[in-house]
Amino acid sequence: MDDHRIAQPFHAGELRAQGLAGGGPAGAPVRSRMPDQHRAFFPLLPFLCAAVADGEGWPLATLLQGEPGFVSAPDAGRLDIAALPPADDPAAPWIAPGADIGLLGIDLSTRRRNRANGTVAARDDDGLSVAVRQSFGNCPKYIRVRDLRRHRRARGDTLVFAGALPPDAAALVACSETMFVATASGASAADAARGLDISHRGGPAGFVRVDGDTLAVPDYAGNRYFNTLGNLLLEPRASLLFIDFGSGDLLQLQGTAQMHWDARASDAGGADGRRWTFRSVRGWLRRAAFAWGG
Repeated sequence: MDDHRIAQPFHAGELRAQGLAGGGPAGAPVRSRMPDQHRAFFPLLPFLCAAVADGEGWPLATLLQGEPGFVSAPDAGRLDIAALPPADDPAAPWIAPGADIGLLGIDLSTRRRNRANGTVAARDDDGLSVAVRQSFGNCPKYIRVRDLRRHRRARGDTLVFAGALPPDAAALVACSETMFVATASGASAADAARGLDISHRGGPAGFVRVDGDTLAVPDYAGNRYFNTLGNLLLEPRASLLFIDFGSGDLLQLQGTAQMHWDARASDAGGADGRRWTFRSVRGWLRRAAFAWGG
């Protein structure tokens, strides 16, 4: 039976990353359409992580939020999302029909996460529709369990900065157990393997280290798809997003990443002995922008 698996789901960067890491996955159930369990999963969520690209091709990581049910899957190839980023979100102008988009649904209470990458099929004042091109699940490793509750927060100002992280932004990173990273496949990837991607990274508080404008991120063992690292081999520009689940502050960064494949395990902070560094070019600290906490 055809289960819509993509025969060659990985581009050259992902294949190279798999080789550098000692091998890829035993199987790769990356599909061109969503299975029923994914279609049932997305409507349960209060937020979606999204990756878009700005006018110069820089990835931007953001969140789309609403009451559970704001996402629906009317068929296996489409997600309807009844939400848009607010005007102070740097990603807001770049969600437009025809644009590539990467989506990650993550349930922090159960540690389930599923991806749906594709293109924006339509947008209006109420939200957007996404034509799904890639659908796949991820393992639950390193997800910090949280029971989210809706919070009524008074929105604050947005701090826009360049280069080094200001103290409040650096403090948010230092206490974070959850991070999301948006990457792009670059111009050389084609067909079903191309596009934008957003993935989760997690660990104990302080697993991401900050030194001025540079963040060091350990690479822990995962599903061995190496979507993020493979993208970075082709296109080093990336975007990071951090959430303060207490205050609702969101930190979005754009910068460039570099892999360190032979880093010592003690330096990398992970058993795989790999890490990557991210040099911040610009950032936005949006006060009380996340409506959920726990």
